[in-house]
Amino acid sequence: MVQRAVDRSGDRPESGSPPVGRLRSMAAAIGCITVVGFSLSLTLPLLSLMLEARGISDTWIGINTAVGGLAALIISPVTAGLVRRFGTTRLIYLSIAAGCISILLLSPAPFWLWFPLRFVLTAAITILFVVSEFWINATALDHNRGLIMGIYATVLSLGYALGPAVVAVFGSASAVPLAIAVAALLFAAIPVALAGRVVPTVEGRPSFRFVALLMVAPAAMLAALVFGVGESTMFAFMALWGTRNGLTEASAALLITMAGLGNLLFQIPIGLIADRANRTLALAVCGLIGFVGAALLPLALGTPWQVFAVVFVWGGLSAGLYTVGLTQLGARFSGADLAAANGLFIMLYALGMLAGPAVGGAALDIWPVHGLPLAIAMFFGLYAVFAFIRWAFATRGEEQRSNP
Repeated sequence: MVQRAVDRSGDRPESGSPPVGRLRSMAAAIGCITVVGFSLSLTLPLLSLMLEARGISDTWIGINTAVGGLAALIISPVTAGLVRRFGTTRLIYLSIAAGCISILLLSPAPFWLWFPLRFVLTAAITILFVVSEFWINATALDHNRGLIMGIYATVLSLGYALGPAVVAVFGSASAVPLAIAVAALLFAAIPVALAGRVVPTVEGRPSFRFVALLMVAPAAMLAALVFGVGESTMFAFMALWGTRNGLTEASAALLITMAGLGNLLFQIPIGLIADRANRTLALAVCGLIGFVGAALLPLALGTPWQVFAVVFVWGGLSAGLYTVGLTQLGARFSGADLAAANGLFIMLYALGMLAGPAVGGAALDIWPVHGLPLAIAMFFGLYAVFAFIRWAFATRGEEQRSNP
């Protein structure tokens, strides 16, 4: 039998305003995953720079990085079972320990050992993301779930933004960034410990097969895939696209910064809208904005401020796919189903991160000005059409049920 995640604080989920125990639980989960996100954004560029300093070729650096994506795809489907077996808190502690050990072993390890170490590190971080997002969703109430997810996305974006700054300050040759990454992961255990008995648990097995979860909430699930494509392609090639089309290297690098600022500022308003509007319609609108914004990029190349403005709005609002998608998962699933759904959500996001740069790189080679934006626009456009159709059919079905 599948039950909703247990709130051991004794507070009633139906209560009008979130009690102290519930707020403490959500704050602990958000604090934990924000620190993990900081550690992830720190290690991603750091490890590439460390390998480059060893004389490893770009091809092998790319292959080693891709092992992380493979780890995310493999571990996501089984995370719900791991939560059920070990418990939420214990699994978080085990993942933190595995991540710390992997980071500590990287510096002295020969290059061939980086492949299993990268796999373990990414698997541990993936588990932490799945478990933390399940925790937040299981604890939030439906009337303010979008707001909670908006706060989560905003704070996580801040953690992501701070990670690369550590590498910029101390450099990849210093041992300080690796030490900070380990310390950050260890620090992530503190809010979990402070949460005490309000940590949600999973009882029973999912009532849906893993892939069948996609059919229950396709708009929410595919939002993760499309966002993964757009985000990874932008981070991988947006600066390169800018320099190839007349922007200075400094201006091109600021494109990613502007997208990050938009992400930081728009997620709470998007979450508030998701609490009041039809969430499938909100996903469709985010997809449409993603399509329009990407298509406008070549037209905005005339002056830097124009392309900055487009990237700021486009990057921030299209990121609502992740925020609203998570919100819809929490509204559709509970207990073991919610844990499994979060696992599939992260798996599809990881799949998008693998597919996006491959398509984007080919498009940039074929058509330097329009290729990359149009490739991104294609993914967002197809998703927007699907989500609008999904919303239209759902609305029509509700009208028929209310007027038999």
